[in-house]
Amino acid sequence: MARRWSYRFFQFLFVFILLVVVAGLTRSWWLRGVSHALMREDAPVKSEIAVVLAGDPFGSRIKKAGDLVREGFVPAALVSGPPGAYDLHECDLAIAFAVRHGYPAAWFVPFPNEARSTQDEANAVIAELERRHIHQMLLVTSEYHTARAYRTFESAARKQRADIDIHTIGAADPEFHPDSWWQSRQGEKITFMEWTKTVADALGF
Repeated sequence: MARRWSYRFFQFLFVFILLVVVAGLTRSWWLRGVSHALMREDAPVKSEIAVVLAGDPFGSRIKKAGDLVREGFVPAALVSGPPGAYDLHECDLAIAFAVRHGYPAAWFVPFPNEARSTQDEANAVIAELERRHIHQMLLVTSEYHTARAYRTFESAARKQRADIDIHTIGAADPEFHPDSWWQSRQGEKITFMEWTKTVADALGF
């Protein structure tokens, strides 16, 4: 009996070590899969408006939206703005940033709101788009946030019975590189937090 247990133990140990070695040798492949599973990238199409989600302190999202206006995909971008610093809404800070980087203020429509999560933001934005009779939008957010944002907005549109076609556009984040995110502390934190939120959404938290 003891010999059989010992044999099974060493069998298990061998398989475990083999799996660890294989995981180590292939880690660049499956680690890239971890980040790319968070992403949904649609090709930009001619739409009625772009929507810029809040939560980007680097301004990549609003600059991406400005580029979409410049390239003729949309006439303007609705900029979501939860409460920010010093009694200012984030949309006001984001639009001022875009103007400083050469984008005309007229391209952006501020949308102050009280959202504290992507779900809150989706509910508020979809209601606003319905009020504006918008039926096709480009949803602009950071690359790592695109898949979750799309699912959240699609769900909000269904619940509000809104007939809105959503195309998701990813903006590059200087602290997140999908093919090497594990090589920086910030990349690891972003990936971990986004997966945590993704799982929480899936579980209904």
